[in-house]
Amino acid sequence: MKNKKVEFEILHSHNKRIYFLCGFVCVVVLLIVLMISRSFARYRVTESIPLVNGTINYDLADLNAVAVYIEEGNDYSKSDTIPSSGYTFNEEASYCTVNGEEDSNITVNYDANTQSLSVSPLTTKGTKCYLYFDEQRTLLKDAILASNEVNSGTPNFASVATTDEGVYATTDNLGTSYYFRGAVTNNYVQFAGYYWRIIRINGDGSIRIIYDGTSAHANGESSSDRQTGTSAYNSSYNASYYVGYTYQTGAQRPSTQNSGTASTIKGVLDNWYSTNIANKGYDDKVVSTPGFCNDRNTRSGDSWVSSGTTLYYAPYERVYTTRQPSLQCSNNNDLYTTKVGLITADEVMFAGGTTSSNSSYYLYTGQYYWTMSPYHFRSTGYVSVFIVYSNGDLNYVSVTNTWGVRPVLNLSADITISGGNGTMNNPYTVL
Repeated sequence: MKNKKVEFEILHSHNKRIYFLCGFVCVVVLLIVLMISRSFARYRVTESIPLVNGTINYDLADLNAVAVYIEEGNDYSKSDTIPSSGYTFNEEASYCTVNGEEDSNITVNYDANTQSLSVSPLTTKGTKCYLYFDEQRTLLKDAILASNEVNSGTPNFASVATTDEGVYATTDNLGTSYYFRGAVTNNYVQFAGYYWRIIRINGDGSIRIIYDGTSAHANGESSSDRQTGTSAYNSSYNASYYVGYTYQTGAQRPSTQNSGTASTIKGVLDNWYSTNIANKGYDDKVVSTPGFCNDRNTRSGDSWVSSGTTLYYAPYERVYTTRQPSLQCSNNNDLYTTKVGLITADEVMFAGGTTSSNSSYYLYTGQYYWTMSPYHFRSTGYVSVFIVYSNGDLNYVSVTNTWGVRPVLNLSADITISGGNGTMNNPYTVL
């Protein structure tokens, strides 16, 4: 019995050592696991920002949040996702804050190709970044040329253009000009709350447009809404100098550009522009550099007189004799560097009008309206200017008649659009 007791005590003591060793090992393993867990917690706790495609991972301990704002019109709205297309990252507007204060030392970059965000240096916990994305903007002149193939050659200006002849090129005072001709349907622009038709891209890249109403009108539609009102061209008619957009009594043209007495219609146009364009905040989108040509040269063989002898002006010769319109203004004092003017008889011919009726091309309105091109002075004592008749043809009337006014503007070459394809139901929309 004594031997058995000794054996039991030895066995019991042995088991205690095993239990102690197992317990010790378990404690060590637990400590190691806790240490590893704490280490991973420091370096692997991340969050993700949802994108249209993919995610951005960042260290939660350092970067608190990212706010995304996308441009909508003239303002920004908050977005849950970073846009994948149609927008560009605005690095200048984007910024980060630390403890609620903007930190100008932090640079934010976003690569749309790889959809990766970088914030540098990122050294402070609680950093919050604000990302701004702007709508991708297209220059109006680029949109026009991208959607229109420029025709080669020169149209027959002796014939009316009743079909969509597209876009042609010619030369003006500033370079190559691209003009729409015929029954085109993709030259609509919405600007300053009104609808306009594009006449041409000027040689400096600016875009010449003519007023077309408070709503969009189809080709062939007769509507007084396509003009801003009516006016006489001038209040007097019994001397040749009254064809001037501005004039100087007894002189063929004022001695310097934009000087002299303003014609009646210039005053009407200037007042309309001030009220409806400048005072509504759109003046910076309109330029004066291309100018408006009030060509007071006389036709070949005629000499200028103020009264007593019949004379015809150079636009008459181009419209009726040579049938070759021109966008080049040959006398600098006839080129008015103002922000609003009228269409010329030459531009009407480029667009598809002649001395025959045409109710199909885009300049037809079913109304009588003024151009700023002089026609003639009669020895019997009245002066006349070209107008577009209600049937769409080029004709003339005395300057004291009251007819329609269609303002013409030149939009800046760097003007951008928010969309549209130039059609009546989806016009180019100027930002």
